[in-house]
Amino acid sequence: MRFFLVFILLAAALFAAEIQQPIAQFRSSGGVTDIVVDNDRLYSATDASCVDVFDMKTKKIIKKITVEKITDFMGDVIDSKVYSVDALHGKVVLLSQAEHGFRRVHLYQDGKTELLIPFSDQLYIAKVRFLDDNTLLLALLGSEIISYDIKNNKDNWRVKVSQSKFSDFMLNEKKDQVVIADESGDLKIHRTKDGGWIKTLAGQNLDNVFQVDYKNGIIATAGQDRRVVIYNSALSTAYYKTAPFLIYSVGLSPNGKVVGFASDEYNNVTLFNTSTQETLGLFGGNKMTLTKILFLNEKEFLVSSDDTMINLYQVKER
Repeated sequence: MRFFLVFILLAAALFAAEIQQPIAQFRSSGGVTDIVVDNDRLYSATDASCVDVFDMKTKKIIKKITVEKITDFMGDVIDSKVYSVDALHGKVVLLSQAEHGFRRVHLYQDGKTELLIPFSDQLYIAKVRFLDDNTLLLALLGSEIISYDIKNNKDNWRVKVSQSKFSDFMLNEKKDQVVIADESGDLKIHRTKDGGWIKTLAGQNLDNVFQVDYKNGIIATAGQDRRVVIYNSALSTAYYKTAPFLIYSVGLSPNGKVVGFASDEYNNVTLFNTSTQETLGLFGGNKMTLTKILFLNEKEFLVSSDDTMINLYQVKER
């Protein structure tokens, strides 16, 4: 019995030693909902009415882009949660919480913040990304996607993608295609030029897909059914791996060869090779539910969560 207990303790210690810890951290102003990196700047959307802008080298905040606080249903003034952020050529777009449950969109450029879409438009926008300097891609909770003309303040096109509630979307590198995930578990791929449907990927996730990523022809999903699915568009193949807990977040490396996913209830991230399915490491140190896994290159990646801390990891040579 004593030998068995010693063995268990040694095994637990060995397992713990294998969990790699962050090599650096970024401390944000509030719980982090979304992160993007552009031109050596890290943009962190928070639940504290702001987007923090970090210098990637110093890991320090160099700017805060703020939005007005809002009044809740009880009449109290509270922070506005910034749900989504993107950056392109010095421009930053912010999607934030507004009155009566609606959303608003701001554009920051040249030191000024401009309101593009007010809450009075009564839109339940879930995510926003740049298509180019003058065009945004918006997704509504009702699974509509919209191409929005910034200069002329109007929709280019608007398409109903699904009858299921929207979860996430991801653009490919050329930004000419978008893959859209929803509560059905199916993925829909559409053209961004006109919103036209290209194809549907089905049969792998059986429930809500929380997040999706799309890199170099590889698509990865994070599923409520505890499945991380890998689709290879070039080979027209798909497979999944299961986890012991809900998979809230997923991210692919730039060449699509490595995927990271939230793999357990302790908010650890597991990496594996998308071709060989070989596990490459387990990464810990995240205190709360993960919100984003973002690869900087093939060896480094960021992980954000509902916590204020954004962790930077480095993949060790094998």
